[in-house]
Amino acid sequence: MRFFLTVLITAFIGSASAQDTFSIVAVDLATGQVGSAGATCLDDNQIAGGAVIISDVIPDVGAIHTQSYWIPANQNAAHDQVVDNGLSPEELMAWLEENDAENNPAVRQYGMADLVSGVARAAAFTGDNCIDFKGHIVGENYAIQGNILLGEEILTQMEAGFLETEGALAEKLMAALQGANVAGADNRCLEEGVSSRSAFLRVAYPGDGAEDLTLDLVVSLTPFGVEPIDVLQAEFNAWNGISSTVELYGNAPLLITRLEGPEVLLKWSGDTPAEMIAFDAAGARVGAVDLDGPWTRWALPATGTLFLRIVNAEGQLLTTLQYAGDVAPPNTQRGDRE
Repeated sequence: MRFFLTVLITAFIGSASAQDTFSIVAVDLATGQVGSAGATCLDDNQIAGGAVIISDVIPDVGAIHTQSYWIPANQNAAHDQVVDNGLSPEELMAWLEENDAENNPAVRQYGMADLVSGVARAAAFTGDNCIDFKGHIVGENYAIQGNILLGEEILTQMEAGFLETEGALAEKLMAALQGANVAGADNRCLEEGVSSRSAFLRVAYPGDGAEDLTLDLVVSLTPFGVEPIDVLQAEFNAWNGISSTVELYGNAPLLITRLEGPEVLLKWSGDTPAEMIAFDAAGARVGAVDLDGPWTRWALPATGTLFLRIVNAEGQLLTTLQYAGDVAPPNTQRGDRE
C-alpha cells in the first residue's frame, strides 16, 4: 500500500519541533526481532540524541515511530496504548489521530510494525499539514515514513533497499537507510551536501530488555559536511564483524569512516590529547595525526594495509590496530537518483 501527499504548506522548517524526516519500523517474524532506523537534519545541538528521539522499540512486540512536530506526550501515549491495551498498528494510527495531545494530528506522522499477534502487521499515518514532500509506504512487515523530503524517491529507494537486501533485520534496516543516502534527502541538509545530521539503527532480539537492546547504534552529531549514514554504516560494520579495522592490542575507542578519495574521518572516544602513528606493511613510518578532539579528518598517507599505533601525551601505548586502507567503502552516497 502506498500513500503520498503533495500539498504545499508554509512552515518554519528549521524548528527542532519539525522533525523527524525519514524512518522505517520493521519486524522479522521468523526470528522474533523488531527494530527501527531513521535520520533527520537535526542533531544533538538542536535536540538531545538527534533522530533517535522518535524511536520506541518494544522487545517481543514491535516498534513505533512518532515524528513530525514530535512531542513526548504523543510518544508516551502511543507506547502505553500498545503495551497496556494491546492496540494493533492500524488501531494505534486511528487512536493517535483522535487523541493528539495538542489536538493537532494534521502535523504528525506515525509508523508502527508488530508481531505480537503471531503475524507481521504494519501501519502508518501522515497528516495533511506535514511538510512536503511527505508520505509513507506500508508493507507486510514494515512501514516507511518521511516528511521534509527531497522527493518521493527517498521513500521508494528506502523500500527497495529493505526488500532487496538479504540477511538479518538489522542488515535490511541499514540498507533502507542507505537508500536515503542522498544529499538533501532531508531537504534542509541540501546545501550541506548530506542527507541528514543524525541517524540511528536499533534492533531488539527476543528477550531483550527495553533499555538493553542487542543493537542500539546512535550517531547524534557529526562534523559539518560529514554524512551520518556513512558513520552509522561504519559503526554497524564494526558491530557486525565486517569492519576494515582490526584491533591488535588494547581497547581502542576508534571508529574510521571512509570519505572521498584517501580521506577518512576518525572518531576518537579516548583520552586527549593523543597521537596516531601510521606504519606500512614493511614497518616504515608513513604518517601521523593528532587526536585532540572527538572528530579528526585525515588523508591516508599510503595505500594498502596500515598499522596504527595510538599513544597518549606521555608516549604510553594505548592501542594498536590494523586498517585495510584499500577496501572501498560500501557506504558512499547514492549516485543513481533520478
